[in-house]
Amino acid sequence: MNISIILPAFNEEKLLPATLDAVMRSREAFHRRGWKTEVIVCDNNSKDRTAALAEAAGARVVFEPINQIARARNTGASVATGIWLLFIDADSQPSPELFDAVASRIESGRVLAGGALLKLDQSNFSIRILTSFWHLWSRLLRLMAGSFIYCESAAFRSIGGFSHELFAGEELELSNRLKRLARQRGQRIDIITRPRLLTSARKAHLYTPMEVGRFMVRALFRPKRVLGSRESCSIWYDGRR
Repeated sequence: MNISIILPAFNEEKLLPATLDAVMRSREAFHRRGWKTEVIVCDNNSKDRTAALAEAAGARVVFEPINQIARARNTGASVATGIWLLFIDADSQPSPELFDAVASRIESGRVLAGGALLKLDQSNFSIRILTSFWHLWSRLLRLMAGSFIYCESAAFRSIGGFSHELFAGEELELSNRLKRLARQRGQRIDIITRPRLLTSARKAHLYTPMEVGRFMVRALFRPKRVLGSRESCSIWYDGRR
């Protein structure tokens, strides 16, 4: 078994080192099984030391000039050699226990792809409400958070990977296509509930509730127009870190 761990990264010099440290330590859960791993960082046209820090940590670095999360993930996947792909955001820190849970799903043969519930590194009442809502939605509809997605590589490539038409929400659209494929193959999408993925709550601090709320309302009523525009999805692309 060979696992490719892929991290899209845009101006992530602050948080990427901790993420890579967690990834390098946690992949021992795969190595104990005799599995091979590779770590790929896709530098999505960063203007800081993202690429240099990734190389120093021992990751393979590839470059994607078009600033788009979907493209960055797909570019990383395009050079991956793994039978399974594991996408992790550059502001998230997986644990060995979480990787062990992924390995157990892979070994079962019943799971085509999946994700994990989240644990935010900072919390307040609003964050807890939003996180609880997402967890309910994720478990009921089997939707994967973009911060952590594991998927059989052949299945990922057969459906064309992440959509380049979306600048946000691409993980939800991918989830729905993978669910259809899983049904055809007699498999399932599995959301790991424990342990959870530690991830950053920085958007709650970098953007006001008004900014986030305005985006969510617009995306709800005009999803194609909003999610298909980089300018409309500025909370992912304006460079605030």
